[in-house]
Amino acid sequence: MAGGLTSTGVIERILPPAVTAVESYTDPDGLRLFPEEEALLANSVAKRRREFTTVRDCARRALQQLGLPPTPILPGERGAPGWPAGVVGSMTHCDGYRGAVVARATQVATVGVDAEPHAPLPDGVLDAIALPAERARTATLVAAHPTVCWDRLLFSAKESVYKAWFPLTRRWLDFAEADITVDPAGSFAARLLVPGPVLGGVPVGTFQGRFLVDRGLVLTAIAVAAP
Repeated sequence: MAGGLTSTGVIERILPPAVTAVESYTDPDGLRLFPEEEALLANSVAKRRREFTTVRDCARRALQQLGLPPTPILPGERGAPGWPAGVVGSMTHCDGYRGAVVARATQVATVGVDAEPHAPLPDGVLDAIALPAERARTATLVAAHPTVCWDRLLFSAKESVYKAWFPLTRRWLDFAEADITVDPAGSFAARLLVPGPVLGGVPVGTFQGRFLVDRGLVLTAIAVAAP
């Protein structure tokens, strides 16, 4: 599609078929916001405006694929996107990438995605976001597979965990409240260290996710099936 927008790309490779994804590697000219969205950008710098606008265009294109009309997507509590009734979704952006994913709530209980540049974390960040066991496992992965920035991948996975967690609980989740184990084959498991959400009468203690390193990006995704 023109301008770098695509409904098929990297993120969908780590999501189930019930989730619709649209992503962009550029910020196309001519994109429009709803007035309610525009009002949120009154004092924003150009970079913030571009990423905010493009990721919402991705989200509206994804919603369109579900048969839904364009609608404002406003940040709500703790900045979580406000999706139409009956829809779950997640948005992410970093340098060179914007992506949005949506699904029917009858099929998917929650979804969380995150994209990061495939580069090492700044000094001190890993110590701030990782449990001792996670740091030890990350060091083992670095020794075995040194071409992957495992510290950045861990950070991204924690972001996806939070994005999947918050819509179900409406509660904050600290970096230290989920213990993530990464399988270098392309998946990860996040064991919740605090009481988790209840779906269909069953407490959720672990989120299962997938990851991908491609096009200079680290991408992580969690999709929890509806009960």
